[in-house]
Amino acid sequence: MSAQAQTQTPGAVFTQRFSSTLKGARLARLLALRRLDEWGFPYRSAESDTVAAIVAELAANAATHGRVPGRDFEVRLIRTAHTIRIEVADTLTEAGPPTDPVPVAPPPDSETGRGLLLVAAIAARWGVTDRLGPGKTVWAEIDT
Repeated sequence: MSAQAQTQTPGAVFTQRFSSTLKGARLARLLALRRLDEWGFPYRSAESDTVAAIVAELAANAATHGRVPGRDFEVRLIRTAHTIRIEVADTLTEAGPPTDPVPVAPPPDSETGRGLLLVAAIAARWGVTDRLGPGKTVWAEIDT
């Protein structure tokens, strides 16, 4: 990523921890939308809808698959001149999502397993990194 794309403007970072529950995941999506609106990306804009879908999926994954009892997950939004980066960190270290650029589709009769396919399809870039402390961070970026 270029140095210009990494340059942040004041007030361009939002970080919040949420309970590792589906209610926490829903609240993460709602607060992300509010922050985007404050940053000038109104509700129902293309950027807002895309970020909402990504936050919803990654937060639900953190609350469902990355849940460690008594530990929260964290959502961070970073706005730069040309991107919005979404990061969702949880504290589960035993397993993580696949790191293939294009996740493998589940069997057609499966009721789960398509979320990262959605993220890969709508994000400009995505990946998984270790986090400081236990766990991992799943991130995605959209171009603005």
